[in-house]
Amino acid sequence: MSPPVSILITGASSGLGAGLAQAYARPGTALFLSGRDAARLEAVAEACRALGAESHTSITDVTDAAAVARWVEASHQRQPLDLVIANAGISGGTFGGAESAEQTRAIFAVNVDGVVNTIMPAIALMREQGRGQVAIMSSLAAFRGFPGAPAYGASKAAVRLWGEGLRGLVADDGIRVSVICPGFVTTPMTAVNTFAMPFLMDVERAVEIITAGLARNRGRIAFPWPMHVLARMAGCLPSAWMDAIAQKMPKK
Repeated sequence: MSPPVSILITGASSGLGAGLAQAYARPGTALFLSGRDAARLEAVAEACRALGAESHTSITDVTDAAAVARWVEASHQRQPLDLVIANAGISGGTFGGAESAEQTRAIFAVNVDGVVNTIMPAIALMREQGRGQVAIMSSLAAFRGFPGAPAYGASKAAVRLWGEGLRGLVADDGIRVSVICPGFVTTPMTAVNTFAMPFLMDVERAVEIITAGLARNRGRIAFPWPMHVLARMAGCLPSAWMDAIAQKMPKK
């Protein structure tokens, strides 16, 4: 499988998005990067240019479906997209009390609507060209709801199931779909956590696993494996058992 040479990544101004952009940056590669922080996004783009890549940035709100579609289409017109990574996401939690309706809607708007807004126009364009790959950033939090961050887990569960179903739906169109389910990775999102994070991984190692999984067209890229096993077990155990365990877990 040839390496992608035209790649679009949302949420590229920090964390896994920035790490993925720099991992793919090389001469002959075009990167289309979006994020919320213009200064940080441009710094990532400059680092990619220093590695030889052609880098283009856009401050695009992923919750704005029309704006995202325009950006995806404009990027594709500049250079047909090989890989689109819907990485943008936000978190929340109940450390300061119950999640508000406003916080819940904001998490779903970015983590679910933002992914759909990115992936759907990309698939339409890739279907026309008869090839392409899309990747959806989910989480190991997607396998069982926990009271510490119910909206976050639910949003990641939604895109995980959607991506896994989408994989078979568009396979005959020559489009590959992968769902990425990381555990704890050292990013600005996890930096606010005040509790111990088992098997915490640095961005560089996480990016190695993700890029290798995408190159192999893996349907689900879940890591680290001990946390993946625990997450799957949490989703299979009787609800009464998991409710008792979850009540003792730290809040995000």
